[in-house]
Amino acid sequence: MSSSQRIARVFGAVNVGSFSVAAMIAAMTEDGEMQVLGSGHRASQGIKRGYVVDMAAATYAVRDALERAEKLAGTSVDSVWIGCSGAGLASEIRPIEIGIGGRRVEEEDIEALLVAAREALQPDGRTVLHAQPACYFLDGAHGVSNPKGLHAERLGVDVHVMLADGAPVRNVTEAVQNAHLDVEGVVASPLATGYACLTAEERDLGVAMVELGGEVTNVSVYAGGMLVGLTAIPRGSNDITDAIASAFSIRRFQAERLKCVSGSAIASPTDHREMIAVATPTEDGSRPVARGGDSAGQVPRSELIGVITGELDMLMSDVGKALDSMGFTGSAPGSSARQVVITGGGAELAGLADYAQGVLGVPVRIGRPVALKGLPEAHSAPGFATLAGLVLYAAEDPVDIRAIGSRFTTTGSYGPLTTLMRAWSAMREYF
Repeated sequence: MSSSQRIARVFGAVNVGSFSVAAMIAAMTEDGEMQVLGSGHRASQGIKRGYVVDMAAATYAVRDALERAEKLAGTSVDSVWIGCSGAGLASEIRPIEIGIGGRRVEEEDIEALLVAAREALQPDGRTVLHAQPACYFLDGAHGVSNPKGLHAERLGVDVHVMLADGAPVRNVTEAVQNAHLDVEGVVASPLATGYACLTAEERDLGVAMVELGGEVTNVSVYAGGMLVGLTAIPRGSNDITDAIASAFSIRRFQAERLKCVSGSAIASPTDHREMIAVATPTEDGSRPVARGGDSAGQVPRSELIGVITGELDMLMSDVGKALDSMGFTGSAPGSSARQVVITGGGAELAGLADYAQGVLGVPVRIGRPVALKGLPEAHSAPGFATLAGLVLYAAEDPVDIRAIGSRFTTTGSYGPLTTLMRAWSAMREYF
């Protein structure tokens, strides 16, 4: 790397999913360019439906995935941002307003507003993952990005609050800490994925994002640049795999391979004539007999697609109900339906976008992470969108109202206060 491209900051990220645990080390150069130094993943262990069910196994998976990323990056990290997809995630928009008497809005007024918003936080026993100012409003005029210098009688802000159940978040955090890592922050998966897959214009016009994970599907709605609704469905692509394994009496890893290689969400007229091998030969050369297969262990491709679409019908029915409940689809006057973006590992199923578009009745596209310099092709797939979003979130380091004090303080570990404290600690140690 040339001297003009020297590294200014390094970020570590770990996404703890039900299907895989992935890690990434990325760097921000002095000119503001994000570059991936290394990334790695491994099969998930100790995670079920987004919850930690085996602490030792989950810790081992985190450590293994990060070591793979560190080996490729040629460097190590001591702290990481982690993604959270389960834990009963909920998203709320809370408006807060104060009177300023018609004068010009100053920096102190904005700070006083955010302090008032912080004091009004009432998580009701739940953990607040994020509490971020989304946009400001003046005397009823919404969508103000920076109110400083404007005159108003009343100044308000819409605060985006992301809540989660406390114990599951602590379990995920402890699994990472047991791998001898500090946790910079826990980021809700839909928020991180939105950074990687959605454009600013999409978030402003209105878009729904469906993260089809291994065992959890998160359905989130963006409007006016904010995440305004979130529903978690305890169903994912692993349920399709299990249905295939059960239907043909084969093992899960064989069902997963069959789904990826020969599966599709869309049937074709020739599927009933195309015969596919259901199970791969064993080590001794024999081929397991599949339920309903011929002597060669083959079945018509139409039978496989029938199993897949049967599971997808139930999943998309749940997705449609979630979107309707959040006012995104349907014939209601307030419907904000524009587009649905499907991402996550399950989004790699062939024909899924066309299938979902026919079911949901709105345009659907597959969401892949934004192109980052150094990101390997294998990690440019929808299944790694959350991982890429974590480092993008860390780089932007948005303001959290819980960190607002006498002056603005960001949530990252490289802020001016942290830098001052580190310098003071160093002086005490060496002098």
